[in-house]
Amino acid sequence: MDEGFRIWANPSSPHAEGRRAKAALEDSRERIKVALKWDGELIFTSGASEALWIALNRAKVDRRIVSAVEHDAVFRAAPDAEVFSDDISIGAGSLCAIQHVNSETGVINPVSQMAETVRSTGTLLLSDCAQSAGKLDLPDADMLVISAHKFGGPIGIGALLVRDFNLLEPVGGHERGYRQGTENLPGAMGMAAALESGAWQTSPNDRAALVDQLSADRITLGEQADYILALTHPTLSAQAFLIRLDAMGFAVSAGSACSSGTLKKSRVLDAFGVSDDVAARTIRVSIGWNTTPEDLDRFAEAWRSLA
Repeated sequence: MDEGFRIWANPSSPHAEGRRAKAALEDSRERIKVALKWDGELIFTSGASEALWIALNRAKVDRRIVSAVEHDAVFRAAPDAEVFSDDISIGAGSLCAIQHVNSETGVINPVSQMAETVRSTGTLLLSDCAQSAGKLDLPDADMLVISAHKFGGPIGIGALLVRDFNLLEPVGGHERGYRQGTENLPGAMGMAAALESGAWQTSPNDRAALVDQLSADRITLGEQADYILALTHPTLSAQAFLIRLDAMGFAVSAGSACSSGTLKKSRVLDAFGVSDDVAARTIRVSIGWNTTPEDLDRFAEAWRSLA
């Protein structure tokens, strides 16, 4: 990012400084695609929320269908979208949004398997991969959404991966005409560097050991990532437990970070069928790229002392 700030100029400008910035931007774009093993197109955005908005509002479709457990950003971007149910049919002219890893429970949706059925109907598949990019292999979908700060990159930059630009209506401006606003060159370079480093302080064995210790209090809903845990306290409300853990030096949340300031029941936990009583005592614990094995040990000890 230091290098990006040093050589910064508007990458869309024709002068020498602009061309130099443009070359660095395109280099970052290709490095990110290589790191993610993505052979389609990549549109830089300000984050996952903007990428979701572009996909849901600029896709050449007539219908938008989303799962009930999508991130709130999906429902804000497409407030009139249909929510999956047993009686909804899909077909040509539709876009289905199915997240890869749920941000509150860690549930891994089998998006690649779903793609086979969805594509056979002529439906486009969009997958929010903000919680999986840089951690798990990307699923097979027509459009994918990623966010840099989720894998150790800078805040304020993300991307929409799209199989073919023809799937979207252009809006003019930058990014081949599919996104408005000057590109964030330092952010793009930081994003590429973070993906290439792939540096986690904890190993899969470290995370598995924590999951084993807390399994009795974990909400289990099928296959789940080992870096997002939904934990239920036996008696304390989620808000009370957050306060106690915060005082002990642990940053956790109730619900997604975008909605954790509310006392309402998590929409996601409700959609997963978690009872009101259990949801009111459930917190979300996320293991970040810079979380250490010592942090996991301290958290397990704190959980035992409070639960």
